[in-house]
Amino acid sequence: MANLKHLKDQEGYLMIDNRNAPVPDEIVVAQGLPIGAGRGMQEFATYTCSHCQRVVVLNPERQRERAYCRGCHHLICDPCAAIRAQTLTCRTFEQVIDETLSQSLIIGA
Repeated sequence: MANLKHLKDQEGYLMIDNRNAPVPDEIVVAQGLPIGAGRGMQEFATYTCSHCQRVVVLNPERQRERAYCRGCHHLICDPCAAIRAQTLTCRTFEQVIDETLSQSLIIGA
């Protein structure tokens, strides 16, 4: 597995304060958060997928290992991990943007 300190450096932070306006569990779960996140004050670690820029809230109860891309040395979300497993290539969001911009410059020239 990757260097754990490096992965901790990539973490972000999400704080949800619903002490004055609780949110039903159905709505919270539909947003990808754990049951109970709509009540009181909750704090979560997050990371941003380097392949699609999706912010992933880390579920402390998750049993399976997070996907790690050896190409860009970052954690990636589950959908991007599935694509990487099929294509065996690392395509970061930054690379996709650069390719798109260079194509638009060629077309516009």
